[in-house]
Amino acid sequence: MEGPKRVAVVEDDAGMSQALARILRLAGYQAATFVSAEALIRDEGGAATDCLVLDVQLPGMSGFELHAHLVRAGTPAPVIFITAYDDAEAQALAVRANALYLAKPFTGKTLIEAVARALASTVLKNGY
Repeated sequence: MEGPKRVAVVEDDAGMSQALARILRLAGYQAATFVSAEALIRDEGGAATDCLVLDVQLPGMSGFELHAHLVRAGTPAPVIFITAYDDAEAQALAVRANALYLAKPFTGKTLIEAVARALASTVLKNGY
Protein backbone atom coordinates (compact mmCIF):
# COMPACT_ATOMS: atom_id res chain seq x y z
CA MET A 1 0.00 0.00 0.00
CA GLU A 2 1.35 3.39 -1.01
CA GLY A 3 1.37 6.17 1.60
CA PRO A 4 0.59 9.83 1.11
CA LYS A 5 2.39 11.67 -1.65
CA ARG A 6 5.33 13.77 -0.45
CA VAL A 7 5.33 17.43 -1.45
CA ALA A 8 8.42 19.55 -0.78
CA VAL A 9 7.85 23.27 -0.34
CA VAL A 10 10.85 25.54 -0.87
CA GLU A 11 9.83 28.98 0.40
CA ASP A 12 11.97 31.47 2.31
CA ASP A 13 9.02 33.26 3.97
CA ALA A 14 8.39 31.26 7.17
CA GLY A 15 4.73 32.26 7.47
CA MET A 16 3.98 31.35 3.86
CA SER A 17 5.90 28.09 4.15
CA GLN A 18 3.95 27.08 7.26
CA ALA A 19 0.63 28.00 5.64
CA LEU A 20 1.39 26.00 2.50
CA ALA A 21 2.48 22.97 4.54
CA ARG A 22 -0.68 23.16 6.65
CA ILE A 23 -2.90 23.29 3.54
CA LEU A 24 -1.07 20.33 2.00
CA ARG A 25 -1.31 18.25 5.18
CA LEU A 26 -5.03 18.96 5.51
CA ALA A 27 -5.43 17.68 1.94
CA GLY A 28 -3.69 14.42 2.88
CA TYR A 29 -0.20 15.09 1.55
CA GLN A 30 3.04 14.66 3.48
CA ALA A 31 4.61 18.13 3.41
CA ALA A 32 8.27 18.96 3.99
CA THR A 33 9.45 22.56 4.07
CA PHE A 34 12.80 24.06 3.18
CA VAL A 35 13.96 27.68 3.57
CA SER A 36 16.23 27.59 0.52
CA ALA A 37 17.19 25.59 -2.54
CA GLU A 38 20.46 24.70 -0.87
CA ALA A 39 18.61 23.32 2.18
CA LEU A 40 16.59 20.99 -0.05
CA ILE A 41 19.73 19.83 -1.86
CA ARG A 42 21.61 19.21 1.43
CA ASP A 43 18.68 17.20 2.77
CA GLU A 44 18.35 15.29 -0.53
CA GLY A 45 14.67 16.25 -0.33
CA GLY A 46 14.27 16.26 -4.09
CA ALA A 47 15.09 12.57 -4.39
CA ALA A 48 12.23 11.37 -2.21
CA THR A 49 9.67 13.94 -3.36
CA ASP A 50 6.62 13.33 -5.51
CA CYS A 51 6.00 17.04 -6.23
CA LEU A 52 7.87 20.29 -5.62
CA VAL A 53 6.40 23.70 -4.80
CA LEU A 54 9.22 26.16 -5.48
CA ASP A 55 9.25 29.88 -4.83
CA VAL A 56 10.80 31.64 -7.81
CA GLN A 57 12.66 34.26 -5.76
CA LEU A 58 14.82 32.54 -3.16
CA PRO A 59 18.02 33.69 -1.48
CA GLY A 60 20.96 32.06 -3.26
CA MET A 61 19.79 29.64 -5.94
CA SER A 62 16.44 30.61 -7.48
CA GLY A 63 13.52 28.23 -7.86
CA PHE A 64 14.26 27.94 -11.58
CA GLU A 65 17.92 27.17 -10.91
CA LEU A 66 16.94 24.58 -8.31
CA HIS A 67 14.61 22.86 -10.76
CA ALA A 68 17.33 22.74 -13.44
CA HIS A 69 19.76 21.32 -10.86
CA LEU A 70 17.30 18.59 -9.83
CA VAL A 71 16.59 17.64 -13.44
CA ARG A 72 20.33 17.34 -14.14
CA ALA A 73 20.64 15.20 -10.99
CA GLY A 74 17.95 12.86 -12.27
CA THR A 75 15.18 13.83 -9.86
CA PRO A 76 12.62 15.43 -12.16
CA ALA A 77 9.56 15.50 -9.87
CA PRO A 78 6.73 17.68 -11.18
CA VAL A 79 7.04 21.32 -10.17
CA ILE A 80 4.74 24.17 -9.28
CA PHE A 81 6.49 27.53 -9.28
CA ILE A 82 5.02 30.18 -7.00
CA THR A 83 5.85 33.87 -6.93
CA ALA A 84 4.75 37.21 -5.56
CA TYR A 85 6.51 38.90 -8.51
CA ASP A 86 4.32 37.77 -11.38
CA ASP A 87 5.76 38.67 -14.77
CA ALA A 88 5.75 37.37 -18.33
CA GLU A 89 9.39 36.22 -18.18
CA ALA A 90 8.79 34.03 -15.12
CA GLN A 91 5.65 32.60 -16.71
CA ALA A 92 7.62 31.78 -19.88
CA LEU A 93 10.38 30.08 -17.87
CA ALA A 94 7.78 27.95 -16.10
CA VAL A 95 6.22 26.93 -19.42
CA ARG A 96 9.66 26.00 -20.80
CA ALA A 97 10.27 23.89 -17.68
CA ASN A 98 6.95 22.07 -18.24
CA ALA A 99 5.86 23.30 -14.81
CA LEU A 100 2.77 24.86 -13.34
CA TYR A 101 2.85 28.48 -12.20
CA LEU A 102 0.89 30.24 -9.47
CA ALA A 103 1.05 33.95 -8.68
CA LYS A 104 0.64 34.88 -5.03
CA PRO A 105 -1.78 35.31 -3.45
CA PHE A 106 -3.61 32.11 -4.36
CA THR A 107 -6.18 30.08 -2.47
CA GLY A 108 -5.58 26.79 -0.73
CA LYS A 109 -7.98 25.20 -3.17
CA THR A 110 -5.90 26.49 -6.09
CA LEU A 111 -2.74 25.00 -4.57
CA ILE A 112 -4.36 21.61 -3.95
CA GLU A 113 -5.76 21.53 -7.49
CA ALA A 114 -2.31 22.39 -8.89
CA VAL A 115 -0.62 19.64 -6.85
CA ALA A 116 -3.20 17.08 -7.98
CA ARG A 117 -2.75 18.18 -11.59
CA ALA A 118 1.04 18.05 -11.33
CA LEU A 119 0.99 14.56 -9.82
CA ALA A 120 -1.37 13.32 -12.53
CA SER A 121 0.60 14.79 -15.44
CA THR A 122 3.29 12.78 -17.18
CA VAL A 123 4.32 15.89 -19.12
CA LEU A 124 5.25 17.71 -15.91
CA LYS A 125 7.32 14.73 -14.74
CA ASN A 126 9.65 14.96 -17.74
CA GLY A 127 11.29 18.26 -16.72
CA TYR A 128 13.27 20.30 -19.24
